[in-house]
Amino acid sequence: MDVLVQLSTDEDSDVRKYFARNPNTPVDILVQLSSDKDSYVREYVAQNPNTPVDILVQLSTDEDSDVRGYVAENPNTPVDVLVKLSTDEDSDIRKYFARNPNTPVDILVQLSTDKDSYVRRGVAQNPNTQWMY
Repeated sequence: MDVLVQLSTDEDSDVRKYFARNPNTPVDILVQLSSDKDSYVREYVAQNPNTPVDILVQLSTDEDSDVRGYVAENPNTPVDVLVKLSTDEDSDIRKYFARNPNTPVDILVQLSTDKDSYVRRGVAQNPNTQWMY
């Protein structure tokens, strides 16, 4: 069995999780891991800079809020998906979204008054905040 396939199907979810995080993991394996039963594996797929856009779109509706949060933080997530995630009820997702360098400035302005201080901190950390003033 090919070593990559073996790692991507390992019974230990930590092995699959760290494999999903590796930026050298082939795209076809990231696609496979994006539907892993373990949400931590899907979180790491969502964080991987090489995860295809269509997989990020798919993961943006994941039942696990942490997976959606990491999609919101991934700079490769399409803006229309980011805008949708900006209104998520879970403040953690809005926090991740606020830190994404591709977050539109008008949404950053909106989030700068969010009731959750962690969201406002995310806005303060965003490199686009300078354009708000």
